[in-house]
Amino acid sequence: MVRLVHYSDIENVFDAPERAARLAGRIRALSGPDAAVVASGDTTAPGVLSLVATGRQVLDFYDATDTRLDTFGNHEFDYGPDALRGLVAEASATFVSANVRDEDGDPFGRDEGVVSWAVREVCDETVGFVGVTDPATDSLNPMAADLSFDDPVVAARDALAEMRAAAAGSGDGADGDHGGESGGLDHAVVLSHLGAGDDDLARELDADAILGGHVHSRRNETVAGTRLVRPGVNGEAVSEVDLGDDPPTATLHEPDGAAPAPGLADALAERMAAADLDEVVDTVTEPIERSGDVVHGGECRVGNFVADAFRWVHDADVGLSNAGGIRQGDAFDGGVTKADLISLIPFEEPVALVSVSGAELHDVFREMAAPDVDFGEDDWWHGHLSNARVVWDDDAELILEATVGGEPIDPDRRYTVAVSEYLLHSEHEYPTLAQRHRIDEADIQYEVLAEYARERGIDPEIEGRIEIRNRAVGDDD
Repeated sequence: MVRLVHYSDIENVFDAPERAARLAGRIRALSGPDAAVVASGDTTAPGVLSLVATGRQVLDFYDATDTRLDTFGNHEFDYGPDALRGLVAEASATFVSANVRDEDGDPFGRDEGVVSWAVREVCDETVGFVGVTDPATDSLNPMAADLSFDDPVVAARDALAEMRAAAAGSGDGADGDHGGESGGLDHAVVLSHLGAGDDDLARELDADAILGGHVHSRRNETVAGTRLVRPGVNGEAVSEVDLGDDPPTATLHEPDGAAPAPGLADALAERMAAADLDEVVDTVTEPIERSGDVVHGGECRVGNFVADAFRWVHDADVGLSNAGGIRQGDAFDGGVTKADLISLIPFEEPVALVSVSGAELHDVFREMAAPDVDFGEDDWWHGHLSNARVVWDDDAELILEATVGGEPIDPDRRYTVAVSEYLLHSEHEYPTLAQRHRIDEADIQYEVLAEYARERGIDPEIEGRIEIRNRAVGDDD
């Protein structure tokens, strides 16, 4: 039996060192001489500890779990290409990447040890791996703007062909990281940070399994004879893939109950202690949930808090927070620290102020439902508002009501909207918004949340800002 133990998008799991240690403990328990531990991106960032350690906290995790391979997610580039190159050079895991190109158009990170494919011997069988990253990363992450991303299907197909040719021959002469490849290849696996693009890979490539990430919901199914598995976000689950089955099978395991990996929590706590982020900015008496179902389910208390803080700092007509920018984690309960607020929005980007026409604002409100944008799951709601109300008909994909300050939107009036700067350079969400609308900026987002909490407190309520009608049976309103 040849198995892979796979994790992805662990992001802010490091902000709770004991939780990270339990996750590592579950991975260690699932691993063994017949298994290899691999990852598929967004393992270094974002998060509070990630900001403190510029992603290097993952080095402790790689060592604790004996992770052999990883690929790049969009957040690996949060601190810029040079910082990532340094991390790659230090990592015990090998990064596999077939479609990322550097500032000069060359394959990224080759001098630091990044390879387009790798072959590993697992339980006397050879398993080949290629890695691919979302080609929209240069839009998703401004720190990756100087890089380019090849078509992942074409890049993965070329890497697989090169890997198979090398495995069938001498194994020399290609840029992959080779080992145990004499006599051909027994299994081929793609480490993917594409999200929905995994289906295209499955239909177009000859691969046994695609171990995915990027989209923060779990997945475990077979498409075109290929096992597709995705373990979710923040270490909620670990996937165990059995390549010996035909087709391969997978099981998702939760970390609860696992014995913590020895020494990892202490190592992460030491890194966190250097940040001095324990200041309590306010106390919450009613827990504020921030699970994925809550954040993407429509109006929620945490979304209202963020949108209110954004509007407050600019005294804007409207505050708008994209749901994808609100990171999932434990509910806020009791004393809320600055570290908690960083974990909520752990990005080094300011709150921007834009000026839009009423007609454009109406389009922005429609984009909260993302009916025309392929991002996330079909039933996700993508935005949260302050000083505005939207009534959305999900069946008709139509706004029934849109108001600002209690008044219908005037299509000819100009409105100011406070938003994450990310929305101005991303083509992935809210395509109506662009840099041309920008008129001002405030502090970094988590600093704004902290200042708002100190002055106004953290006590958001559900007020009917977003009403979603005619959702399919089983969805939340």
